[in-house]
Amino acid sequence: MENNLKTRYSDSELKEFKDIILEKVRVAKEELASLTQSLSNPNLNGTDDTAGTYKTLEDGSATLEKEQINQLAARQKKFIENLEAALVRIENKTYGVCRETGKLIPKERLRAVPHATLSMEAKMRQN
Repeated sequence: MENNLKTRYSDSELKEFKDIILEKVRVAKEELASLTQSLSNPNLNGTDDTAGTYKTLEDGSATLEKEQINQLAARQKKFIENLEAALVRIENKTYGVCRETGKLIPKERLRAVPHATLSMEAKMRQN
């Protein structure tokens, strides 16, 4: 059957994507926990007993590092939300359908970006 005649992915195809996404969610949650952990233990580098002259410099870089970790954590949370939304689309059997064109998003794209809701065609139009 031609891919462009299909209106949705089959249940077995959806199961394959679900497995991929569940694994990505698991890994992403582990990474998020690790980021959160490093935010709650900022002194693991043992900078506490560094001489006072370096303290200001340390504080500045620690603040910057903390901001970067916060940004990474926020990005990771968003990624997890997007993946979980994709799981909902799998349950609704609307997963893999481009929200602009209504065509199926190619499997290669979904394997690379499993939470994609746009085909490359639609994405290019946005730019």
